[in-house]
Amino acid sequence: MALIVNPFASRVTEHSMAAVERALRRVADVTTLRTERPGHATELAAVLRGDLDAVVVFSGDGGFNEVLNGLRDPVPVGFVPGGGTNVLPRALGVPRDPVDAARAVARALDGGTVRRISLGRVNGRRFTFSAGIGLDAELIRRVDRRGRRSDGRRPGDAYVVWTVARLLWERRGRFEPELEIVGHGRAAFALVANADPYTFAGPLAVHAAPRARFELGLDLVAPRAVSPRVLPRLLAYALRGRGQASAADVLYGHDLDRIELRSGRPLPLQADGEDLGDVEHAVFEAERDAVAVLA
Repeated sequence: MALIVNPFASRVTEHSMAAVERALRRVADVTTLRTERPGHATELAAVLRGDLDAVVVFSGDGGFNEVLNGLRDPVPVGFVPGGGTNVLPRALGVPRDPVDAARAVARALDGGTVRRISLGRVNGRRFTFSAGIGLDAELIRRVDRRGRRSDGRRPGDAYVVWTVARLLWERRGRFEPELEIVGHGRAAFALVANADPYTFAGPLAVHAAPRARFELGLDLVAPRAVSPRVLPRLLAYALRGRGQASAADVLYGHDLDRIELRSGRPLPLQADGEDLGDVEHAVFEAERDAVAVLA
């Protein structure tokens, strides 16, 4: 078994790393590989071969994303939450405690229990739970601009909430239609989900696309326009997990294989919480039955 660890992730310490290794060694020999820089997990995963029993990733969502973009052989993958939010393992039902999660992964490997899930791709880049263009990508970019602390950790939930409030205040709660979603219409921004929840705000699940499932294609949620009058209703949809699929002011698509978006100006794009830069054209595709996960 290969264990890929991001030592800079929020909840990864020497102590937790050793405990995770011990839990996994109960069922397999473990070779630990530490990442050293952004993108390194993709490089490490790319040279792994299918004679391994499994690849386990102890990281945050960015590290999980990097590994799945690097894997070339069909090796079962396990996820141990080491970041601040850990959307992917939480959405898969993996325990939030890293050691408990490692034990669960070990039991799944020992019992031959795997779950086949789909992945998404945007402009060729894989994502596991969500991607978006416009509002959520701009939020991620602003949080990233704050940088990391000296220990490599990202800002916490309080700063994210403050950033959301500031972004909405700057825009006076208004977002005009800037996107053309081919075959659907115009929208202010677009959220593309591979699972529900779309993300988490601290302990709260954000159900932007409540019908999205790991075993299906992609779901699209795109408000046609946003104003101070509409904004509270959109927030209620996301927190309650209902209403958006039938709302007249939201473009909603379920279990889609392909979504194409165009914009008259460059807009920020994100996948699994990672800033992918500005784009004027984005193609989202479902990669069905893509990977076996130990969950």
